[in-house]
Order: sequence, then C-alpha cells, then structure tokens
Amino acid sequence: MVRTKKVDPIVTACTSLIFAISMTRRFDLSEAQDKGEYLMKFSIGTPPVETLAIADSGSDLTWIRCNHPSSLCLHQKAPLFEPTHSSTYKPISCTSSPCNSLLGSAFCDGFKGICRYTAEYGDGSFSNGDLATETMKLGTETISNVTIGCGYHDKSSFGASASGIVGLGGGKASLITKMGPLIRGKFSYCLVPHLGETSKSSKMSFGDHAAVSGHNVVTTPIVTRTPNTFYFLTLEAITIGNKRIDLYSPSTLSQRNGTEPLGEGNIIIDSGTTLTFLPRELYNKVIAEVKSQMKLREIDDPQGLLSLCYLSIENAAQVPEITVHFRWADLKLKYVNIFVKTSKSALCLAFAPASSVAIYGNLAQMDFLVGYDLEKRTVSFKPTDCSKT
Repeated sequence: MVRTKKVDPIVTACTSLIFAISMTRRFDLSEAQDKGEYLMKFSIGTPPVETLAIADSGSDLTWIRCNHPSSLCLHQKAPLFEPTHSSTYKPISCTSSPCNSLLGSAFCDGFKGICRYTAEYGDGSFSNGDLATETMKLGTETISNVTIGCGYHDKSSFGASASGIVGLGGGKASLITKMGPLIRGKFSYCLVPHLGETSKSSKMSFGDHAAVSGHNVVTTPIVTRTPNTFYFLTLEAITIGNKRIDLYSPSTLSQRNGTEPLGEGNIIIDSGTTLTFLPRELYNKVIAEVKSQMKLREIDDPQGLLSLCYLSIENAAQVPEITVHFRWADLKLKYVNIFVKTSKSALCLAFAPASSVAIYGNLAQMDFLVGYDLEKRTVSFKPTDCSKT
C-alpha cells in the first residue's frame, strides 16, 4: 500500500478520536494533545494493551509500533506493543488471503515463511514490519482476527501520542471491511475543531447510529474507482464570496474517458490528512480570488509550508464565505475550516496544491457530522457543533 498524501501536521493542538463504544452505539471520544491528527483509542492483544493511533479513512492497513530486536529508537509516549506477550497474536503466512489482499504492500519473507508489509507515505514517512492477525477491542466490543501490521522500522511525521494508524479505508484489509456485517457498512464521525477547547471530545459511530439524517443534510455519491482503499467523491466547483470557480467547463464535463465522464471521482475524502489538496489549476484560482477579497496584510508562513497567510484574524467576518460544491452536495465552510493557525500571529489558508490525487482533509471536515454508507455508496454531511454532540 502506498499513500501519496501524508503531510507534516501544522496545528499545535489536536482533537483525538478516543473510542469507548458499543458497535451500534455512539463512541465517546476524549482528547489528546498532539500535532494535528485525530487519534483513536483501542486495545490490542490478549491481555489487552491500550493504545492510540491515527484514524485514517485514506488507508486500509492498521499498524502499530512493536517491540522487536530490529526496532529503531522511536519517540512515543506509550510503550511499544510486545507481540510475544499476547496469546492471540498470530503471524500471517505468505500464502494466506490477508497477505494476498495487500498487493503491492505485502511481500514474503521466504526464510521465515511469514508475510511482511511496507507502508509508504507521500511525505517520505514509512512503516515496515510483520503482518499478523490479532484481537482488537473497541470499547466493550471485541473483534477477533483483525489483520494488523506489527511495525518495527518506521519514520513517521505524527506526534508522540500516536503509536500507528487505524485503516478505515474501503479495501479488503481495512477495519471497516472487517466489521462490515456488524456495522452494515455505516460509520460516521464529528470532528471538534483543532483550535477549540482541547477538553472537548470528537465522536465516532458505527452501525445504525452512524446514519446522518435531519435538517441541512446533503449527500454525495462515492465513485467506484481503483484503488478501492479511497473514498472518491466528485468535486465540481468552489465559491469564494459570490465568485464561483468551476473545476471543469460544461463542455469538458460532457466528454468521457473510457466509460466514465471526465471529472468523476476526482477527489478523495480523508480523515488522516490535515489540509485540503486541490488540483493545481483550481488551487491557483482559489488563491487569487481569496487574495482579491481579503483586505488584510499578507505575511509569510513562519513554518514555510503554506502559500497564503495573514496576521491573526480577530474577526471571522473578515474572511469571505467559501462553499465547496460536490456532486449534489454544497458545503458552506466555516472560519475554522478555511484558515489554520501556524503560529501565535499567523493564520494561513488551509488549502494546498495537489501533487497527484486531490484530497478533502480533516480541517475542512471539522464541525460537520460526516457519515459513510458503503451499502448505498454515499457520504453525507450535516453542519454540527461537534463539541456538543
């Protein structure tokens, strides 16, 4: 598995997804201080060992850092997982179905006859280790024979609170696929803003209670494309103030590439990426339009990562309204979705140009109840004060 879009977190405080749930009820999530990721709390092994990992809808494999003679010196708060202390840890053989389901990411150690994995990310970070099945506990629910990576060689950009990644993607090796019959293809989350009160918890639900309904709900289709890890959506336009910027002209949209219209499934939604990455041409137009409507003094990003920054904005009314237009779903973004604080005095536009695949990141999803229905192949959004859910 190769993800092409992990960026260094640029937010000084984050909210975490901390699970204490029953499979068809809402998960209560508590807070963790870190670097911009949303962290999921669960237990692994027998006896269970509690750990935190990034909740990532843009990858399949769940992996955690393990204690191993080859382990590099790693900076994390929690102890490394010790597989030899778990009675339910079982290495995966080279001929097993889980090994074969991770084509391009798994390979055989012929000497030991076990399956190994490598996960690489667009920022140069990676994780290597052994594939195994293990027991995972989410709140009161125990899930047996979950495919995990037991990592002992990694270089990661995430903070010290995280011990790995929880794969919530759509592929065969993901936790969502493993739980499929139990949750009927439904899960949702409501992300508390990074800049909000750090004592507030985000929420995540699986099963019937993950349905998003009621007033102001908009729904967009998930487009089936490869790799099936990703949840592909169709981005049509972005409106800045009263200026609509279309991604494609009507004549372009009427063209077809093979059997599907051009523009179908042109962006993925990802809880594991902080920023929103736009196609280069659209990004340039968005930057230009925001500049034309913002009357504040521009400054350079102190971290040197983002292109358009201003001195801290006291009044949200100074920020133009931005609406993201997905197929059949218009999302009016809030101030917290548009700008990210990169220092005490700098606020920067939370968009960046995509080098490959476009991504709708977690900053843009904050204070929305976001629900996935994999049976109906839809993602729904509902504006929500996530600190009060």
